[in-house]
Amino acid sequence: MSYALEKYPERVEMVPIEQIVTDSARQNAKRPAYVTLAVPDEVVKSLKGNRNEERDLVLLVRVPKEVLERSESLIVLPGEVR
Repeated sequence: MSYALEKYPERVEMVPIEQIVTDSARQNAKRPAYVTLAVPDEVVKSLKGNRNEERDLVLLVRVPKEVLERSESLIVLPGEVR
């Protein structure tokens, strides 16, 4: 992931998931929890395409809230680079 951000920063896309969720449900005895996402057609085509075909990697990444809290702080701790 860090290699992609370093080499292709203009091509790596990050969107907060709450901006693209169209439906969701918590787990219950009859079915697992799920979310439905509204994404561009190109993403859908690449996910459902031929598995042997080379394609972009689409990830769901969770960032700890502590990272977000630190990103807004004006205090630089030892070892941090900004």
